[in-house]
Amino acid sequence: MIEVKTADLEGPALDWAIAQIEGIRTLMLSPRKGEPKKPFAIFGSLALGVGGDDQSSYAPSTCWHCGGPLIDKHYPTFSFADGLIRAEVILASGQPFSAIASNYLVATCRAIVFARHGDTVQVPKELMP
Repeated sequence: MIEVKTADLEGPALDWAIAQIEGIRTLMLSPRKGEPKKPFAIFGSLALGVGGDDQSSYAPSTCWHCGGPLIDKHYPTFSFADGLIRAEVILASGQPFSAIASNYLVATCRAIVFARHGDTVQVPKELMP
């Protein structure tokens, strides 16, 4: 595991962090002998790749099917400046947390991670470029 700035999270690392927050069981597995470990989200007996480019992956930062429910659950508000989107989530305590990205899903996911973990979060080193 390595420590990463929440504002720098993207792709599989951001999706993995959201899975942790949402209580989704995740594993780092080598799909085939000799291949590097990859993240998987476990749903019952089904294992989905985390952060993949296909529709069979758990990728809330890029897939509306996975990320859309986060918007319904966390009710972020959005604002725009300099071509970027700011998503802000407010905790039950009334404290706001916001994050900036080039699209709604990444901004929302980063704001949720920031609200839960603050400026930095631990993610598997294999998920960072």
